[in-house]
Amino acid sequence: MNFNRLVKSAVSVFGAVTMMYAASVAAADGKAVFESTCKLCHGAGIGGAPKFGDKAAWGVRIAKGLPTLEDHAINGFKGKGFMPPKGGKASLSNDEVKAAVTYMVEAAK
Repeated sequence: MNFNRLVKSAVSVFGAVTMMYAASVAAADGKAVFESTCKLCHGAGIGGAPKFGDKAAWGVRIAKGLPTLEDHAINGFKGKGFMPPKGGKASLSNDEVKAAVTYMVEAAK
């Protein structure tokens, strides 16, 4: 194997490992945000919040698309219940909220 091929292989492996690490960090962050913020309402279904892992309750919402769910979680939503912007924790970044939404959606599939 020549040097250029070796370098390209190493870069490819590094890129794949980096992407896998980033995905695991995002999942961990989503779970952490859920546990610290979202679980208060989504754990018990307070105020009409769909319970974590409830496939039926989440299915209708998932059908609207992830961008809609992320928008409602970030900006708030008044529908059947009340979803405060960022779950009432304004210090969360949009990316943290999106990670939590993804974590909850994945648990309901």
